[in-house]
Amino acid sequence: MKGLKDERIIIMKKTMKRVLALVLAALAIVAAFAGCSGKANNDAGNDTAAAKYIIATDTVFKPFEYTDAQGNFVGIDVEILAAIAEDQGFEYELKSLGWDAAIAACQAGQANGMIAGASITEERKNSGWIFSDPYYIATQCAAVKADSEINSIKDLKGAQIAVKTGTQGAQYAESLKDELGLKLTYFEDSPTMYQAVTGGQCVACFEDTPIMKASIKDGDLALKVLEDSENEGAGYGFAIHKAENQELIDKFNAGLANIKANGKYDEIINKYLG
Repeated sequence: MKGLKDERIIIMKKTMKRVLALVLAALAIVAAFAGCSGKANNDAGNDTAAAKYIIATDTVFKPFEYTDAQGNFVGIDVEILAAIAEDQGFEYELKSLGWDAAIAACQAGQANGMIAGASITEERKNSGWIFSDPYYIATQCAAVKADSEINSIKDLKGAQIAVKTGTQGAQYAESLKDELGLKLTYFEDSPTMYQAVTGGQCVACFEDTPIMKASIKDGDLALKVLEDSENEGAGYGFAIHKAENQELIDKFNAGLANIKANGKYDEIINKYLG
């Protein structure tokens, strides 16, 4: 009897081990499927949840983007982007790279979009840029030293001119190059361009009008705008260089319409331009 009892105990233990093994295996399978299901849900969720975009911008383009006295990055573009992101419910990281580097980052796919006072032109569209609706209309103008005897753009004939690489200001100067015999010198940023004029290396510089006037006023620059020098201008647009970022343009346009309708847009513009 004792031997039979011991045998039954052994059989029961083996059976329990097998049952336990089967249960653990079943749990493992359930867990595996649950994990796959969770991953699929998360992946699907990532398509609809708030996306985080990398947005490139310029470093010194006052009053659209610049650093204030407290070291904060501020400006019209900065606040418009923030207001639109809040309205549309997306997250972003704003990277202050400088004009040329911002362009390169978008072209290389290292940034999803760019907001840096980029004028909407057919030339840029033809080179692959996709723009939002215009969020500001800006003209371009010329400025000379405050004590200069030059008072008209026609007086710049044959002069050495400072321009910022890749900008509408540069294109405007280039369009007058043959007519006025201008000699152009290119700079990477606005402050260096202004310094070339105030320092006497160049006679005048060309820049977007709101930028030029804000820089002269706030920076107390010894420059004056030639009153007859403004062109027709063009709209600034948020820009992408990859078609897969089209949804970002769509969100920007929708948010821009909303902040114009609710008064936030005017509040931002008046804050910086009066």
